[in-house]
Amino acid sequence: MSQTPKIIVLDDDPTGSQTVHSCLLLMEWDVDTLRLGLADAAPIFFVLTNTRALPPAEAAAITREVCQNLQVAIAAEKITEFLVVSRSDSTLRGHYPIETDAIAAELGPFDAHFLTPAFFEGGRITRDSTHYLIVNGVEVPVDQTEFAQDSVFGYSTAFLPDYVAEKTQGQIPAAAVERFTLADIRNGSQGRLMGLTGNVCCAVDGETQADFDAFAEDLRAAAAAGKRFLFRSAASLLTSLAKLGPQPLAPEAMAQYGRTEEPGAIIVGSHVRKTTAQLTELLKLDGLAPIEIAVAQMREDLTAAATLKAEALDQVAAAFALGKTPVIYTSREELQFSDIQQRLDFGKAVSQLLMEIVQGLPPQLRFLISKGGITSNDVLSVGLKLRSARLLGQILPGCSLVTTAADHSQFPNLPVVLFPGNVGDDQGLATVYQRLRCAKP
Repeated sequence: MSQTPKIIVLDDDPTGSQTVHSCLLLMEWDVDTLRLGLADAAPIFFVLTNTRALPPAEAAAITREVCQNLQVAIAAEKITEFLVVSRSDSTLRGHYPIETDAIAAELGPFDAHFLTPAFFEGGRITRDSTHYLIVNGVEVPVDQTEFAQDSVFGYSTAFLPDYVAEKTQGQIPAAAVERFTLADIRNGSQGRLMGLTGNVCCAVDGETQADFDAFAEDLRAAAAAGKRFLFRSAASLLTSLAKLGPQPLAPEAMAQYGRTEEPGAIIVGSHVRKTTAQLTELLKLDGLAPIEIAVAQMREDLTAAATLKAEALDQVAAAFALGKTPVIYTSREELQFSDIQQRLDFGKAVSQLLMEIVQGLPPQLRFLISKGGITSNDVLSVGLKLRSARLLGQILPGCSLVTTAADHSQFPNLPVVLFPGNVGDDQGLATVYQRLRCAKP
């Protein structure tokens, strides 16, 4: 195997590309679209499945469908060297092991699958097989954060072997999980990697990008010797696997991508605390028009969406007439639901409303910032109806900037920021806005 195998990433929301650049994001996964990714010059591409927003059975079905089409596309493109990554959340939320099981069933057998949840840009590290979120300089085990209380993907432990046992309901006991500690990685792991068989689950530490750089070198060497590996990973490992150089434009210079001298738009769907804090700081700036969508009205009556859409678009038009950037955000209160399915259905209805608002934005839009992973996925695939997009780089650590194609029917060459809900400091949204706004004399 060569040192640059094609890296195929099945991304359960559109933010897994948050550490790389100059590659394709695919919003569809028919064979012809997958062949675009396989034939692209970049060593890595992403298939945005958005499965984190779906029920388990649907997530498994889509993952199997992607993999079945990949088999055909890989054969058609005569690709012999590739790695498969199931990209997921750095705070351990997502359909594990459902997605890795589906990938293994369709594209296996694999010798091992690796859990590599560290995401250094977002302050997530793994030490002694325990996963931490750095909050205000303090390392907090992720089971002690709000993410562990997620009503769909909650968990009770940050110790990865126990997490695996919990999520697999004991099918993979904690004692069966191979642990790659910082000492193992820094001393070299190739020999041990060569001995892995039977799709054994491996928990991998990482404190710095250099840790993953070293581990990736050993992974490539083992793969070159015939080992087949699958990854359940956050974004930082992808940097090490892809070995990309600097992005074309520095984050501070990305205003150059602005397509007009008019205002942009910001759409906020995420409800995590970090997003709300960022929204609060953003709205302190000049040149913005806050537009709150009272989605609670839809909890009992989904038909309220039509009125909410009309009111929001009237406010958007008024903001543009004044030369202001509209900030469209869902109301911040946390709503309670009787079951998971009701919550998912409500989430889909809110997303549909937001996407109809996106489609109604003025055509002279300068940029679009999308806050929230699921919201960002829907902006690309539904709001903008994209088949693929080109990733230009990161405008903020962990925040990707992509552009629509020059022949897009409504918003050609539109820069779109994919801003995960749980990434960035309190000034994050404000910083991105200031980097893209039109600097008028």
